[in-house]
Amino acid sequence: MNVSINISARHPDACPALVLNADYRPLSYFPLSLWSWQDAIKAVFMDRVNIVSEYDQVVRSPSFEMKLPSVVSLKAFVSHERSPAFTRFNLFLRDKFTCQYCGSGADLTFDHVIPRSKGGKTTWENVVTACAGCNLKKGGQMPEKCHMHPAIKARRPDMNQLHRHGRGFPPNYLHESWQDYLYWDSELEP
Repeated sequence: MNVSINISARHPDACPALVLNADYRPLSYFPLSLWSWQDAIKAVFMDRVNIVSEYDQVVRSPSFEMKLPSVVSLKAFVSHERSPAFTRFNLFLRDKFTCQYCGSGADLTFDHVIPRSKGGKTTWENVVTACAGCNLKKGGQMPEKCHMHPAIKARRPDMNQLHRHGRGFPPNYLHESWQDYLYWDSELEP
């Protein structure tokens, strides 16, 4: 059965739903765990989520009417991996999107502290975020030779650390109904 939905007031694409785990913490802070209004409604009808808060925005069909969910919580807890995958994004998040040599946030890449040409591996413990200029300047040299040492010791983060760092980068849009579930820190621990 194909049902068309009539929507009043503002466009529903401007009404994403914040997705919380069953413990009422966001699944992710950066990127913030959001679902489109369609995915949120589908999850409600499939009985996978609880509606925690709603927009004033209403969707209607010939057989029902409901407010769009602004915050939903999963009914089943989703366990986070203890050890995050080694990805460029997770590396940048661990290093707070700053070059570990000069502090710049522009033109980011990554650097092997012990160069691969000298036996360095591509691991959490040997790779740091670097801007293109510092990466080029350091080249294939050891840190002692070029007098370039990372600001932090490179190490494997856990998911809690990545979530803490992610809270340091609030999104451009925050609906007031989300405020009780999001915590944006001005000072973050390493």
